[in-house]
Amino acid sequence: MREERLLSYLKGACSGRKYRVGGAELEKALGLSGTDLRKLVNRLRRKGVPIASDRQGYFYAATAGEVYTTIRQLRQMVTGLEKAIAGLETALEKFSETGCAGGDPP
Repeated sequence: MREERLLSYLKGACSGRKYRVGGAELEKALGLSGTDLRKLVNRLRRKGVPIASDRQGYFYAATAGEVYTTIRQLRQMVTGLEKAIAGLETALEKFSETGCAGGDPP
């Protein structure tokens, strides 16, 4: 039901980048937390629903270009996360040198 509400809202009021809505405004309009909103958006995207986004908010994509732009931004995020993971893995080496590794490896 929450997925349908989000999709209906975006399709009706936010079709195309020109009509994007900020996350905070969308959370308030739909009574969702930021975490719940992101989970719903990602769930719908996995189902093939063209929900696009940029730094200013979310919108229902009106063109293939809007989808491509969102895909590019998501790939940049993945690259950034991979670099952060690599940096933390390097940091782990410092812990193993001192013998204070602490937690379990993944």
